[in-house]
Amino acid sequence: MESGKRAEAGPSTGVSEEKPETEQREIMSQKPLAVQVCNDHEEADEEEEEGAAAAGVVAGFVPGPLLSLKEQIEKDKDDDSLRRWKEKLLGCVEGDLNGQMEPEVQFHSIGIISDDLGELNYPLPIDKNRNGLVLFTLKEGSRYQLKLTFSVLHNIVSGLTYSNTVWKVGLQVDQNKGMLGTFAPQREPYVHILDEETTPSGVLARGIYSAKLKFEDDDRRCHMELKYSFEIKKSS
Repeated sequence: MESGKRAEAGPSTGVSEEKPETEQREIMSQKPLAVQVCNDHEEADEEEEEGAAAAGVVAGFVPGPLLSLKEQIEKDKDDDSLRRWKEKLLGCVEGDLNGQMEPEVQFHSIGIISDDLGELNYPLPIDKNRNGLVLFTLKEGSRYQLKLTFSVLHNIVSGLTYSNTVWKVGLQVDQNKGMLGTFAPQREPYVHILDEETTPSGVLARGIYSAKLKFEDDDRRCHMELKYSFEIKKSS
């Protein structure tokens, strides 16, 4: 019986054909890790694609060089209908067809709209006599919006964003960011109202705050940085 069993097993080579149990465990433990790494890469790629799609960016897209308005208009000057369409779309004025490449944003005024104050507007830049003084006073728990009036010169400004950072007694207490959009030069100023905000309530919320309002485009150009102060008082 024993010789029969050896015959079925085949000739002995002196080396076991089965891998040691410890080696099998290592191989089995490595397989899920490889799959997990692959899955992590796939999930990362998916997240990048979703993030790019949410930002309106096409994968692999490389933006073309910045062209002046004059170059953009003259590029299709032989096509009258296309040229007129571009002039209407870009809002061109003769002063902007000077070949300047970089867009310029000029801010004319900042205003505040609230139930307490109605609407107040302040010309920019702020009078030096008011610099550092309280620009406006709001009641606690009141809703308000900031209003901006600005012009765009020389070229299209793309992805204009704002950030409004607020401090009290040297400590940052709030920061809001938002997108204004893309604007072409035009004869009339743009008027843009920021998202509605609500002042905090309570004894600790009352007092004077300092703030900095900053505007940048998608090339990280800073078009304005405005420092101002405001006060929150007790609601009557």
